[in-house]
Amino acid sequence: MASCFACFGGEAKKQRKEEQRLASQEARANAAEAAQRRQEEFEKSAAGRAARAQIAAAAKQSKAPSQGEPVLKWQMG
Repeated sequence: MASCFACFGGEAKKQRKEEQRLASQEARANAAEAAQRRQEEFEKSAAGRAARAQIAAAAKQSKAPSQGEPVLKWQMG
């Protein structure tokens, strides 16, 4: 019965799966490279610089002492 499996395209099926796996791997690599290029272009752009400055300002503000003020204030009544 196993010899019949080869007659009905078993080897071809394995080869197609391997080709698809390699193509998928190549597509993932290309997508990762494209994402890296987009990230680099964004960081160089004005919007990227503004976003980086905003993140730095938020980090700087969060490091400031809270002066003992509670974050949430509850009201009764």
